[in-house]
Amino acid sequence: MTTSIATVRARESLKPRHAPYWQQIRRGAFVGFRKLSASSPGAWVARFRDDEGTRHFHTLGAFEDYPPSERFDRAKDAADEWFKHMGRGGRDEGATVEDACRAYLETLSDSSRKDAEGRFKRWIFSDGKFAGTELVKLKRSQVRAWRTKLEKTPAIPQDKTSTADQRERSAASVNRDITPLRAALYLALENGHLTTDEPWKTALKPVEGAGRRRNVYLDAQQRRMLVEAAQADLQPFLRALCMLPLRPGAVAELTVRDLEARTSELTIGRDKTGEARRITLPPVTCKLFVEAAKGKLPAAPLFARADGKAWNKDSWKSPLKDAVETANLRSDATAYALRHSTITDLLALHRLDTLTVAMLSGTSLAMIEKHYGHLVRQHAMDALAKLNV
Repeated sequence: MTTSIATVRARESLKPRHAPYWQQIRRGAFVGFRKLSASSPGAWVARFRDDEGTRHFHTLGAFEDYPPSERFDRAKDAADEWFKHMGRGGRDEGATVEDACRAYLETLSDSSRKDAEGRFKRWIFSDGKFAGTELVKLKRSQVRAWRTKLEKTPAIPQDKTSTADQRERSAASVNRDITPLRAALYLALENGHLTTDEPWKTALKPVEGAGRRRNVYLDAQQRRMLVEAAQADLQPFLRALCMLPLRPGAVAELTVRDLEARTSELTIGRDKTGEARRITLPPVTCKLFVEAAKGKLPAAPLFARADGKAWNKDSWKSPLKDAVETANLRSDATAYALRHSTITDLLALHRLDTLTVAMLSGTSLAMIEKHYGHLVRQHAMDALAKLNV
């Protein structure tokens, strides 16, 4: 049985009861109004019957921020969005933005999870209203407002602590902060909690060109100078970065159990690839790793600080900066520059094929070709030149 609940007068005439009063919107789709007492504003719900005849219910809210005369229309609009979601095969558990973020964190490696979780805590979980928004109710305007707030929040450099050091947030910084949210929402879409990316596809679009890394190249001599200038406990970590084309975070996460000295094999955790991989170390590299593992328990960091703790970007940043200054190298040389330099040498000097370099470095062949393809093209041109007869 259906009842008219579209007008204020019609709703005021209803008797209080726990069960909602329903008004049909179209076949199989209803908007309901629950009136628990004569003085309560009431609450709105939606009901949907799928092709198999199963009923689904969804809480819409009270819409107390709107005049009573507008609440039915607001409820109907919200119900329509949910009906569309269910009609496209969506799920009806009522997952929120925060739920999507936490589900995404479970898919990440330790280093990636720490970074993403920090951004979620600063920008999502601290905003209760946005974090608590149900995914099926998420609007483009909400996501745009969240991004605008982020863009207007001043940034404080990692090596500073005072608000006096704050500066305008760069486009690259904004890109880094929105990337985990975009990934979390796409995972929710894949899992059926959403059936469209319309609310965020443009609202969370990265600023083009903002994330281009300054690829500082250090030749072999400069890398040796950097290692020698570093403090004693940092040297093995930097030397490992000079000998393998790995991400600094991946090397920092290595534990003693990741090294199989008998077969000279090293297991790299999930890293950004999402899967663990194993590489065989040449004798000189294996020797460095064996020495680093000596006297340590299996769970201990392979390359540790003097206090036994694992390195991370916050702990290596300052001593690395000091080493760069002592070695009289470019001030913008970073730990990542060592990875870039080793990849460059593997391709340009040692002419290793791009597929093998991609495997060793834990990235896709497409990314290697995108950023280092010019080196391979030069090899091809040199080889073609030798075909002259």
